[in-house]
Amino acid sequence: MSLPPQFLDEIRARVPLSRVIGRKVVWDLRRSNQAKGDWWAPCPFHGEKTASFHVDDQKGFYYCFGCHAKGDALNFLREAEGMSFIEAVELLASEAGLQMPERDPRQVQRADRRTELVEVMEQAVRWFRLQLQGGAAADARAYLAGRGLDAAACEQFGIGFAPDQRQGLFNALRGKGIDQALIVEAGLAALPEGGGAPFDRFRGRITFPIRDGRGRCIAFGGRSMDPNARAKYLNSPETPLFDKGRNLYNVGPARAAVAKGRPLIVAEGYMDVIALVRAGFEGAVAPLGTAITEDQLRLMWRVSPEPVIALDGDAAGLRAAMRLIDLALPMTAPGQALRFAFLPEGQDPDDLIRAKGAGAMAAVLNEARPLVDLLWRRETEGRVFDSPERRAALDKALGDAIAKIPDKDTRDHYFAALKDLKWQLFSNRPRKEAPAPRAPRPGTGRGDRFLPIAPVAPTRASRLSSPDAGEHVAEALIEAMVLAICATHPDLIAPVESRLERLEPQDSDRAALVHDLLSGTQSQAGQRALESVLADPH
Repeated sequence: MSLPPQFLDEIRARVPLSRVIGRKVVWDLRRSNQAKGDWWAPCPFHGEKTASFHVDDQKGFYYCFGCHAKGDALNFLREAEGMSFIEAVELLASEAGLQMPERDPRQVQRADRRTELVEVMEQAVRWFRLQLQGGAAADARAYLAGRGLDAAACEQFGIGFAPDQRQGLFNALRGKGIDQALIVEAGLAALPEGGGAPFDRFRGRITFPIRDGRGRCIAFGGRSMDPNARAKYLNSPETPLFDKGRNLYNVGPARAAVAKGRPLIVAEGYMDVIALVRAGFEGAVAPLGTAITEDQLRLMWRVSPEPVIALDGDAAGLRAAMRLIDLALPMTAPGQALRFAFLPEGQDPDDLIRAKGAGAMAAVLNEARPLVDLLWRRETEGRVFDSPERRAALDKALGDAIAKIPDKDTRDHYFAALKDLKWQLFSNRPRKEAPAPRAPRPGTGRGDRFLPIAPVAPTRASRLSSPDAGEHVAEALIEAMVLAICATHPDLIAPVESRLERLEPQDSDRAALVHDLLSGTQSQAGQRALESVLADPH
C-alpha cells in the first residue's frame, strides 16, 4: 500500500517516539532529560545492563551505541514487535487519532485472506492438540515422555499429533464450515495429482506449530512415528503465510529472552530448541529444515548482534558451519557477528542436556569461537605449509575470503587477526639446524675465544660506548637502525615482516612508524619517528 509521505510525517509528529518505545524498555531517568525529549535505556535489541540506547523525541529517531540499531517509530514496531509496515502504520495512526487513507481493495482482500488463513491454522493447532490425548497417540506420548517432554512442555510449545488418517484434519475443519480452498491454501491438505478429494499433509506425525514473531501460527513441522518414513521431519509447504527461508522456529519467545540479556542460540531442529528452552536457554531458535539463509541471518541479527550457532558434533554439523562462512562474510559488520559452538561428537543439544545437564551445555556455549577462527580452521586444518607456494596459496585463500567483507574496519580487524594466526603457525615450525661456528678470522682470536678489537671513531662517539650505557640503550639503537633500514629500503620489509611485527617500541612515534611500515600507510607520528632515526640513529 502506498501512503502519502505527509500522512506518515503526521503520525510521527503526533506520537512521541518515547511513548512507543517506552512500552518495551525501562528508562534510565538519571541520564534522561524528559523535558527535552532525550531518553536513555538499556537496548531492547541486545542484552546489556548499561543504558546505551538513545531516543530523541525531537528528531524522532533512536540509536543504540552498542549494537547500532537505529530507526524511527515504524522501524521499531517492525523490528521489536514483528509487525508488517502496514500494521505498524495502523497502530500509530490509531494512537494519533488519524484515519487511515483508503486502501487498495486488492490489498484489503489479501490482508483479509491472510487473517482467514491464520484462523484456519489456529483451528488446526487446537485439533492436533486434542488428538495427542487420544488412544491413537499412545506411541507419540511415550516418545515425547522418553525425550523428557511432559504435559507442561507440550502445552508450552503447542505440540500435538496428526493421526494416520487420510482426511482426519480435513474433515474436522470442513465440519466447522471452513472452505476447502482455505485448507489447501494454508498447506494443511494437498490435492492429488490425478484429481479427487484433498488429503491431509500431516499423518502419523507429532506436530510442532511454527509461529511468527507475533505468535501467529503460520506453519507446522511434523515428526514421523514411522521409522521407515521417507522423511523423518516434514514442514508445511510455502504458503501466503509461510516462507521457510525467512522464518525461525521459536523466534518470538527468543526475541523476548534476548531482550532480557539471554544469548541467541541457533540450533538445528525443534527438539533441540525445546530442550534448550526447558534447560533455561530461552533464546533458542532453529532454521526450518534448510541451511541457514541470508534472510534468516538478517532476522537473527535483528534479534541479537552476535548469535551463537550451536552445531551438532558430527561431520554434518561441521559442513554446515563451513558453508555458513561464505554466506556470512559478505554480511558481517559491526553489530553483525557470529560465534560457533561445537558439541561433543555424536551429540546434539538435546542429547547433551539429557546426558550431562544444563551446565555441560553452558560450558559448550562459553567455548564458542568467532567466525574468523572458523575461517582459519577451514583453510588450514589437515594441511601442510612447507613451501612458499603453499603459504602463498593460504594467503590468497584468506585474502579472497576477507575481501568479501564490505565494512573496512571489520575487514582490517580480520586481516590483523589472521596475520597473528599465521605468525603463530609459522613461528612454531622447527628451525633448521644451526650451521657450525666459523673459525675466527686471523688476528681476531684464538680457538673459541675472541680478542677485543679497538673501537673505531664512530663507535667511540655513540652512546653504546658510554660508561653508563645499559641494555636498554643498545636495544633502542638496534631498534632505530632496523626502522631506518626498512624505511629507506621498503623491499626488505617482506622478508623480515614477521620479525618487524614483534617489535614493541616504547616510544609511541616509533610504534606508529612500525605500523606504517607494515601497513604501507603514513602517519604524522610515524613521519616524526622516521625523521628522528634517519637524522640520528645513535
